[in-house]
Amino acid sequence: MVQRVSTVAFEGIEARAVDVQVQVAPGLPAFNVVGLPDKAVSEARERVRAALVASGLALPARRITVNLAPADLPKEGSHYDLPIALGLMGAIGAIPPDALDGCTVLGELGLDGSIAPVAGVLPAAIGANGRGEALICPAACGPEAAWASPDMAIVAAGSLIQLANHFKGTQVLSRPQPRIRAAAGSLPDLADIKGQETAKRALEIAAAGGHNLLMVGPPGAGKSMLASRLPSILPPLSPAELLEVSMIASVAGEIEDGALTDRRPFRSPHHSASMPALVGGGLRAKPGEISLAHNGVLFLDELPEFEPRVLESLRQPLESGEVAIARANHRVTYPARFMLVAAMNPCRCGRASEPDFACRRGPIARCTAEYQGRLSGPLLDRIDLHVDIPAVSAADLVLPPPAEGSAAVAARVFRARSVQAQRYEALGFPHVRTNAQAQGGLLEEVAAPDKAGLALIRDAADAMRLSARGYHRVLRVARTLADLDGSDRVGRVHVAEALAYRTRLDEVRRAA
Repeated sequence: MVQRVSTVAFEGIEARAVDVQVQVAPGLPAFNVVGLPDKAVSEARERVRAALVASGLALPARRITVNLAPADLPKEGSHYDLPIALGLMGAIGAIPPDALDGCTVLGELGLDGSIAPVAGVLPAAIGANGRGEALICPAACGPEAAWASPDMAIVAAGSLIQLANHFKGTQVLSRPQPRIRAAAGSLPDLADIKGQETAKRALEIAAAGGHNLLMVGPPGAGKSMLASRLPSILPPLSPAELLEVSMIASVAGEIEDGALTDRRPFRSPHHSASMPALVGGGLRAKPGEISLAHNGVLFLDELPEFEPRVLESLRQPLESGEVAIARANHRVTYPARFMLVAAMNPCRCGRASEPDFACRRGPIARCTAEYQGRLSGPLLDRIDLHVDIPAVSAADLVLPPPAEGSAAVAARVFRARSVQAQRYEALGFPHVRTNAQAQGGLLEEVAAPDKAGLALIRDAADAMRLSARGYHRVLRVARTLADLDGSDRVGRVHVAEALAYRTRLDEVRRAA
């Protein structure tokens, strides 16, 4: 007789069904796991054996074979421990053989029979719900799994003994409830920043339309402070966005205590980050920083200090909103729709913008061009807003704090994003949520400027040598500016301001 238990294998954020087949047959005592398991799955034999002994059960002195089907799909991770153990318990009669019918099981076992949390419970729960199955998972992951569906049967246990008692009816485990992680303190407020009104305006535009932003200024001008306050003006995640973000975080093992958060991600990797760390990859093709920043912000401080090869790998995800990680034996696609916010100094010493400063490295123009030349034109062309951040003077610092803080800006951003979501849903594009995501004919329909604006952008396209991509990005920013103003039509003033945020790119091209 073969005892069957359902579990999953992860391909990106997709959970593919895996059939765990357990056979206890006559023969020399042995415990074999087949079906293309990795090292962690092969080691499950010892964890299962010890956990069963700790729970008062002993493996029979027979030949035990565990097959993970389909056999040609690589099996990775420790979440196969629990389905193998429950399959064995069903095969030897410790639990009713039909207790696991219609259930997807995953969890890692401790040597004392406890069930430890594992990564990927939320995608597994959504996949099980799609197949009409119940879910058995670790108790610590129960609140996370409960987000899959309010009608789905979920059993979240802390140990093998609890599960055995639950199946026998001597202990009933209640269904876990979904939980939102409490906010850890208030976010930094824009009211803390004195001066830098142009930068604050650019930050508001970027937040309202989901645009990419580059800030260039000397050290100590407040670039990192401005970026750290961006989350305080972004709207909370919608339910659909919350599930998308949480599925990626679940696969990466970054959900704590099963509680999700409705705050948008803000990822700030160090400039020494490698390409697999930023884009994703490694032995198990894990999501990288750009996927963990999905529906949120990726902040790259000291942008030219990143490896050029790492920066160039961002070009395709910035356009498509996803990243495909290809390996010799498999290919994984992760969502990567993020706002790129970057900061950099104007030159290596950072003082090129100071009047009467003489650089030891040679003429300032050449020093600046060499440093900024570490960034390729195609990458800069994908950044919508280029802003100069001047140094803050002592006179600015002694001024009283500004009257407008993050709350007022966040309200305007929320209204603008609501207008965008309603517009694109009415046009039959519910997956488009911000102006930055509008493409092709849809963009030309919603962002067509009036006659004066059209004449301005036509002349500017020639004077500034705008590429087709740059032209469309100006239109997207102009549409966002019109949304912030509450205007149905993109006017000349909106086009003019949008073009002003690309003048720095034009200067960089001339310097190069």
